[in-house]
Amino acid sequence: MGMDFNLLMTETVNRARSEMDAIGYEQLTTPEQVEEVVKRSGTTLVMINSVCGCAGGIARPAAQHAVHYDKRPDHLVTVFAGQDKEATAQMRMHFGDDHLPSSPSFALLKDGELVAEVGRYEIEGHDPMSVVNNLQSHFEEHCEKV
Repeated sequence: MGMDFNLLMTETVNRARSEMDAIGYEQLTTPEQVEEVVKRSGTTLVMINSVCGCAGGIARPAAQHAVHYDKRPDHLVTVFAGQDKEATAQMRMHFGDDHLPSSPSFALLKDGELVAEVGRYEIEGHDPMSVVNNLQSHFEEHCEKV
């Protein structure tokens, strides 16, 4: 009995997208949507989503739990690496020349400027709570109290 790889991947991607939707992250699928978000004032947490195991087992749970904090970003958005390639590339352009693309990862923007990052190397091999603590330390520094 064979497995349909495309069906499996579609199911995996849809599940990953719905997880982010359920916790209140806005899906950005086009470069135009990215540009609109970057123009927003305040703080924006960007999650670069992925289908890898560390995204599902660490990054998405951290994305959910990190925002339950006294200080949190004004906006929560996500782009999906490998799926929404143009939107992801457009978002990464706002992270600066020294940014190394990685997924999953997080970026914190303040008034459209990158102020903090949590890269894959700070996610893969770590537990979700250490990623939550890392994100919340950035929220403490850059976000307003809710």
